Amino acid sequence: MFPSRKTSEMRVVVDLNRCQGYAQCCYAAPESFELRGAEILVYDPAPSAEHRGRIERAAQSCPVRAITVQADEPAAGAGR
Repeated sequence: MFPSRKTSEMRVVVDLNRCQGYAQCCYAAPESFELRGAEILVYDPAPSAEHRGRIERAAQSCPVRAITVQADEPAAGAGR
């Protein structure tokens, strides 16, 4: 569902032990988060930068703060 993008400028990490399935992230950024069944969260760990605003809102809307958005660091020697 969510194709991996090596050119992503961010990384999304969801603590699935903390996630309670409230699905607020799915409403804020449906292109990046999907709830399957009652409790299975599927998400794009390397979304495109164009979705940054929605993903940050999704992280802020999580009642248990299970979502972290990190800047994706380029690998050493990348672009040489």
